[in-house]
Amino acid sequence: MIQIIGLDISKASVSACLISEKVDEPREFYYRYNFHKFAATAHGINELLALIGSENLTNTIAIMEPTGVNYQMLWGTQLARSRVEVRLVGHKELRSFREHHLGLPDKDDDADALALAIYGWDYLNTPRRFVQMRDRTIVHIRRLVLRLAHLNRVQSPIINRARQDLAWQFPEAALIKSVRSGERVPLLWGWLCGERPSVKYDLLLERSIGLGITDELKKHAARICDLQREEILLEFELSKLMGQPQFLPYRKVFARFGFGRRVEALLLSQIYPFENYLAADGKPDIKIRKGRRSGKPTKRHLSLRRFCKALGYAPSQESSGDLQKSKVVGGSDLCRKALWQWIFTRVEVKRARMDNDIGDRLGEIMDSEKASGRPVRLVRSRVAAKAVKLLFKELVRELVYSENPRI
Repeated sequence: MIQIIGLDISKASVSACLISEKVDEPREFYYRYNFHKFAATAHGINELLALIGSENLTNTIAIMEPTGVNYQMLWGTQLARSRVEVRLVGHKELRSFREHHLGLPDKDDDADALALAIYGWDYLNTPRRFVQMRDRTIVHIRRLVLRLAHLNRVQSPIINRARQDLAWQFPEAALIKSVRSGERVPLLWGWLCGERPSVKYDLLLERSIGLGITDELKKHAARICDLQREEILLEFELSKLMGQPQFLPYRKVFARFGFGRRVEALLLSQIYPFENYLAADGKPDIKIRKGRRSGKPTKRHLSLRRFCKALGYAPSQESSGDLQKSKVVGGSDLCRKALWQWIFTRVEVKRARMDNDIGDRLGEIMDSEKASGRPVRLVRSRVAAKAVKLLFKELVRELVYSENPRI
């Protein structure tokens, strides 16, 4: 007999609601059910497994929200090790289900746990209602990508503070852009903290009009070098993972777009495996339906829309009376930001464009849109949305319609 357990995960505990049949009156059930709460300890894990029952582990499905790589990972991994199936529900989908479908009281941990359990029961046989579970390699790649993004955020204020100090201590070097060379830390910061010698900076400092380098600035430089070394190790590990055979067709397509290593890894962690966006026959899901306004048969490219939404570039319509507008909601904010930066550096700059039909096509759209006088931010968003659609088509060509498709 199948049973569903809804788990609302907090920082150091989890609220649980176990059901083995359909709940007809959610509000009444909410007030009479004895909700369970378990601490994030070995004892708490054992209590959770005891609630499920050792004889029911393989017949139980745990429903939870994807609360990042910090909280959900602990409980999800422990349950998976005990042979409990784990499914994830998107935040927006659960909020809408709890508020509009169930009519539960104000949000709290118990209400969320109950909503998760009922959601799992109602959509038990509808896999698309759940967030796709990623395989271990993709989870590892995503963890490394998020870690690199974190290190980048941590470095920025330290570098800014160091440059402000250089403005009066060594102004001749304050605006020098120093980057890594291979596995060596950037020369400027390495020289400032004594890790790398440089005759150039020695001579420049002798003639400087600055007031002298302080120990505080040297400590800032040492911190930057430590963070850079951590980045080097993470990027090396990321390169090994990205080199696995199953990812080569994807990277072949990414190369046509001129994506950098980090952008490739980020996109791969979001869209792999590509078959998740396709129909049951392994081809793009295209439905022909009657248009709401024209009344004529219209193609609905469902796979393409799911793909665009995953990358944060699927607009949603908002209409009321004569007012009609659309805005982008949902999807990956990291992917949206990465694609925006890619447009800014590889498409908008003419000399940096890819020397192929993709670069020509996107560059032509960029130039014509800017020439029309449209706001540059709007132009970049439009070109990025077009690039996502092109990426989908190229992946379909490579993974679905090639002679040896590899998905």
